[in-house]
Amino acid sequence: MSTEALDIELLRIDSDRLWTALSELGTVGAYLDEETGLHGVLRLALSDADMLGRDLVLRWIAEAGLQIRTDQIGNVFARRRGLDDSLPPVLVGSHIDSVATAGRFDGCLGVLGGLEIVRTLNEHGIDTRRPLEIAIFTEEEGARFGTDMLGSATAAGRIPLSQARTLTDRHGVTVGEELDRHGLVGHQPVPMPEVPFAYLECHIEQGPILEGRGVQIGVVRGVQAITWLEVEISGRAAHAGATPHSLRHDAALAAALIRVRLEDMVVSGNYGAMLATVGRHEVQPNLVNIVPSHVLMTVDLRNRDESAMQRSFVDLVEYLSTVEARTGTAISMKVTAQTAPVRFPQEMQDLVAKAASDLGLTHEEITSGAGHDAGEIGALCPAGMIFVPGLYDGISHNPREYSTPNACADGINVLLHAVLELLTGEPRQTA
Repeated sequence: MSTEALDIELLRIDSDRLWTALSELGTVGAYLDEETGLHGVLRLALSDADMLGRDLVLRWIAEAGLQIRTDQIGNVFARRRGLDDSLPPVLVGSHIDSVATAGRFDGCLGVLGGLEIVRTLNEHGIDTRRPLEIAIFTEEEGARFGTDMLGSATAAGRIPLSQARTLTDRHGVTVGEELDRHGLVGHQPVPMPEVPFAYLECHIEQGPILEGRGVQIGVVRGVQAITWLEVEISGRAAHAGATPHSLRHDAALAAALIRVRLEDMVVSGNYGAMLATVGRHEVQPNLVNIVPSHVLMTVDLRNRDESAMQRSFVDLVEYLSTVEARTGTAISMKVTAQTAPVRFPQEMQDLVAKAASDLGLTHEEITSGAGHDAGEIGALCPAGMIFVPGLYDGISHNPREYSTPNACADGINVLLHAVLELLTGEPRQTA
């Protein structure tokens, strides 16, 4: 279709090209998962595999003619110039780092969807008044360095760069060391020197709601509060047969009491729609006939209500003292991540809903159970999110994570039309 004859309302991305890009990036860091028999993705932030993924995406971005710059925490911003390039840009994007047992879609859909929008605009010779930028944020998952949304939180100013650089992985390697090793410390300072005009992110839902209801698009209201805790329990090793119960200082018993307490807090209903997960649980010396001397466990708390989140946190801290007294252990706790709930502006939700309606797609409002970069960038500018359904009850952070080619294309087409309205409202076509 010639640009002269192009009707913006009929503009669509190339769904096959988007799917090909998702599939090719999914081979970087791929591994065979023994439990599922499927190929998963392992691209922990700032690992060599993450760098290979970046190299691939940055090559595609350069081929699309975008100007690439990097900030001091390694976030990438790729700019498509606007007719008035002095205007603040519309920002889209997400991340490409993964958890240790990932699928192909989490984060990647937002980044590659942004690239597909640029390719579509280029193909049709569409200039926009405002510049458009694609962001690739560093360590969104928190799977390696223990703090989620690290790159976007540093760019938004919530986490100081000095603090971000000192975070360590399980092997004692710091964020700063990895940034320096890979040459990722860019010239752009943090926090962001130029506040975006708006930010939009398209993401797989990571939950069962859209699939279960047969809805094509989720209009995201906001993101619930998240608190991550690292709990260390110090007891005393002892012989399992020769040590009376009264003389034991059992770190594993203390951990079990904490885990049961979290479950009781969730089911009580006293803390609203609270969720609690112990995702990491390491026991020492981890032998059949020795009373455990040490436990390292993580606690992931989620809640839509900030006051309920705070009450659950205070009550949990108080309960730790009770556990210490009962088990004769010493318990220390460290907050490794903490974000308040985010409500996206109504105008951004309306923009997404309108784009979905204009495209003839069913949609409904939904609150994100997972954290996203949009929640951080939303502190700087109006932000919004688009969810697409995932199959298999929306499973995510797992090789079974899957969204269909049509669903991915639907989400990025909604993103395209919402972005076009933000960029110009009346995009100009050029030969």
